[in-house]
Amino acid sequence: MRDIPTITTSRLVLRAHRVDDYDSFYTLWADPEVVRYIGGTPSTAEATWQRLMHRAGMWHHMGFGFLAIEERATGRFIGEAGFHEVRRDMTPSLIGTLETGWVLLPEFHGKGYAREAVTAMITWAETHHPDMEMTAIIAPENAASLTLAERLGFREETRTDYHGEVVVLRRKMSEI
Repeated sequence: MRDIPTITTSRLVLRAHRVDDYDSFYTLWADPEVVRYIGGTPSTAEATWQRLMHRAGMWHHMGFGFLAIEERATGRFIGEAGFHEVRRDMTPSLIGTLETGWVLLPEFHGKGYAREAVTAMITWAETHHPDMEMTAIIAPENAASLTLAERLGFREETRTDYHGEVVVLRRKMSEI
């Protein structure tokens, strides 16, 4: 099994998900506000458990994945950020890229935590997977995530249909 990193920033600890994160993880993924732009349907307890177990598997098989975000001051689980490869049936294909994502509990929105966490993940990826392109898919209505993606260096490539919903594809442009 590959090592899952722990990344510490000024306000956050990004670490491997743990089984004891389940209750907070379920609270996150069952929140209608959280999933509004990510499929739109709150997660069931069973689906949340499967998602939690998936996190370690991605690291094991791909050498990258999502990390739990913990607020340093309180030790509280506040969300997650990272990369995955979902093998989505869409054009253009994202297969072979670091599909970047982030999600926080609503009470932690607007504090700069997502930017801090994703910036740390990008820095980690640039060291450990320098030849992999970073991508993201974001619902066009999700203004906050589009703004964050732009600030993180992602640019719109195209708009496409994915499961009946139009999404925005963004790719991190390589810095020269």
